[in-house]
Amino acid sequence: MPDKINVAVVGYGGMGAHHVRELLKMPDYNVKGIYDIKEERQEYARQNGIHSYDSLDELLADGVELITIATYNEFHKPIAIRAMEAGVNVISEKPVTLSLADLEEMIEASERTGKLFTVHQNRRWDDDFLTAKKILEDNTLGKVFRIESRVQGSRGIPGDWRAEKVHGGGMVLDWGVHLLDQILMLNENNPVVSVHANLTYVTNDEVDDGCYITLTFANGLVCYVEVATNNFYSLPRWYILGENGTAVIKDWDLNGKIVMVHDWDKIDAVPIKAGAGLTKTMAPRTNETIKDVPLPQVRANWSDYYINIHDVLRNGAKQIVTHDQLRRSMKVIEAVFESAEKNTVVECNI
Repeated sequence: MPDKINVAVVGYGGMGAHHVRELLKMPDYNVKGIYDIKEERQEYARQNGIHSYDSLDELLADGVELITIATYNEFHKPIAIRAMEAGVNVISEKPVTLSLADLEEMIEASERTGKLFTVHQNRRWDDDFLTAKKILEDNTLGKVFRIESRVQGSRGIPGDWRAEKVHGGGMVLDWGVHLLDQILMLNENNPVVSVHANLTYVTNDEVDDGCYITLTFANGLVCYVEVATNNFYSLPRWYILGENGTAVIKDWDLNGKIVMVHDWDKIDAVPIKAGAGLTKTMAPRTNETIKDVPLPQVRANWSDYYINIHDVLRNGAKQIVTHDQLRRSMKVIEAVFESAEKNTVVECNI
């Protein structure tokens, strides 16, 4: 078996073109070409020196060992199953598909054909996520009782397929799937016991343009996930509360800091004027009792994702994004939609 993997990309939009650009830089991959249903995208590929297939069947029959699917969300399942049945390994863009039942069909096809099937969860390589992960792993804050993770924009849903229900649009399936995957990876052995969600339709009536999700875990940890597209002043990307301090990661560039308790013995507070009254409870700590600590600077290399795929196909390594992780994420997403529809807390064990 040759060391290089012949790969092709199905769907040559923004993400598909990104995959091609990155794969062209990787020595262990040979980009055979792309297929897109739109002639203008095929022509764009040709202008970039990329071979464009006339059909998916032609692509699958041309010695391609691996495809990355970067189409509209509703096409992930049929293309993935068709490819695996043709003897081709599959990476799907997120969300993997639109329901747990569909996901199980995709997993069944993988097990039946013996072909790799996984999903491109690229946000596991975001520096801000890995920084939050390190803070938790190092027990920097002591026992953590609340984690808030949010992304906020002010332009509504982009004016393309993401705004259309038929294509699996909406922010839960666009950004929510990323943030929920990150939270679940921070709690791999900590079951979700309840989900509560509100969805917004400020700029779009057809699909959600924002989601506000609270996950409660078996150990009592509460995680809050927010995706908003009509915010004109953004809150921190991460806000992590522990018994010994608070960590704030403001943005993807790792601006922020950790504020730690320095002296637990000095607990008396001098009352301060607060509005029309006084408060001792909310009086700030004095400088001698706390200290600022810089955020750990964790940097990642996204190419590790495709390096892992090569290792899976050539050396039998374990794929990073597993079927059970995908099942868990999809169960949480379905609980989010159920909670929002019924306006209730969904009890679970996920």
